[in-house]
Amino acid sequence: MIYLDNSATTRQYDEVTELIAETSRTSFANASSLHNLGFNAGSVIFDARREIEDRFAPGGAVVFTSGGTEADNMAILGTASKLRRRGKRIITTRVEHPAVLETVKRLERDGFEIVLLDVDVDGFLEPQVLKAALTDDTILVSVMSVNNEVGTIEPVTECQRIVDEYNRAKGTKIIFHTDAVQAYGKLPMDDAAFDLVSVSGHKFHGPKGAGFLYMKNGINLPPLITGGGHEMGYRSGTENTPGIAGLGLASRMSYERLDEKLDAMTEVNEYLRRGLENELDDIILNGPSEIGRSLLDAGKRCPSVLNMSFLGTRGEVLLHTLEMDGIYVSTGSACSSHKKNADSHVLQAMSMDHKEIEGAIRFSFSEFNTIDEMDFVIDKVKSAVTRFRRLGSFR
Repeated sequence: MIYLDNSATTRQYDEVTELIAETSRTSFANASSLHNLGFNAGSVIFDARREIEDRFAPGGAVVFTSGGTEADNMAILGTASKLRRRGKRIITTRVEHPAVLETVKRLERDGFEIVLLDVDVDGFLEPQVLKAALTDDTILVSVMSVNNEVGTIEPVTECQRIVDEYNRAKGTKIIFHTDAVQAYGKLPMDDAAFDLVSVSGHKFHGPKGAGFLYMKNGINLPPLITGGGHEMGYRSGTENTPGIAGLGLASRMSYERLDEKLDAMTEVNEYLRRGLENELDDIILNGPSEIGRSLLDAGKRCPSVLNMSFLGTRGEVLLHTLEMDGIYVSTGSACSSHKKNADSHVLQAMSMDHKEIEGAIRFSFSEFNTIDEMDFVIDKVKSAVTRFRRLGSFR
């Protein structure tokens, strides 16, 4: 099996799986209970929280959630609830994940003004476009760190700076949120001084059903889920102690020897791209050509993603053909795969036409992929594309 759908989900580290099983056996008590077993479970959560908080600016809060979608909802709906008396303008981009776009659509139905910023042909938001869109009644800006379909590293550091400068100059309180689901664990977060950051564990070899929202010191959003006051009152509900333990370990392991992992993913990514370009005509690279290695490399492509269109083919058919050879890829966001006969909103926003979008395949990598695997993938993709194009000529 050659697994190249890591942007949809990653395989858990074996150590994470073992820790989750062990935690389920030995730290099964409710972390809110007053006895020693409850204290032990609470210590597991405390250690995981400390592990993750160390990735961000001091003084912020890490609130554990069920994943990136809940964290996005908590960030957007919480900000809207907190600041709606000051303004109802929310700014985001046309290439966001559905967890953001569907949430702002819900707010639009409730009377909020939603501004969707355009991107260029590489899926990149020009910072000046954001700057021009800011107004005094803006309460939230949400820009993803890395696009989940084409891998574009968005200028989130610059966007946060622009928002901060506007706040200082105008005396406003615009909050900046970034969906970092495709960035965390794959790119350094040392310079991440964002107001709100959403993360999902299963994107960096952690468990499904576990994620978090980071809130910079002083943000203090109202809770999305109310009840017994868990997670410092921000997110009620008995904590998923095994999942949180696995999340903390996956966070630590994903950042160990990160430079080496980035080198390996970059090499595999570029090897596959060059090999396909050398073997096939009429293919298009979707997204930036140059690979970046940090959030400061805005406008470049994250090493974990390669999206290409094979003209004269249908991506869905190509996907299932490769699957028969044990190669697993995708045609775009797994979260939108249930929407039949709908072109990718990301590729549409990048000004691609239907035929280009129809033939798009996303290859997404992890630290476990190898050059030898890519030789096999190149051969099988070439064979499948050539066969489909030949059949198409007889239609």
